[in-house]
Amino acid sequence: MVSTEEVRRRIETGVAGSRVEVVDTTGAGDHFDVRVTSTAFSGLGLVEQHRLVYEALGDLMQTIHALSLKTSAS
Repeated sequence: MVSTEEVRRRIETGVAGSRVEVVDTTGAGDHFDVRVTSTAFSGLGLVEQHRLVYEALGDLMQTIHALSLKTSAS
């Protein structure tokens, strides 16, 4: 099971200057709604923004079953 705190910590560490909100939508630690705002996303398309988040999550992505992701530049 993955905690919302671990998801938030990984993204904040891996995506510079990010503000992260994480909600565990089922309480089972494998379905999350995540909102990330970061200056690192400036000039990047949506796919590139999401790729940065997935890279920051790393091996946690093997445990996460569903990830609803919203990203924006600050």
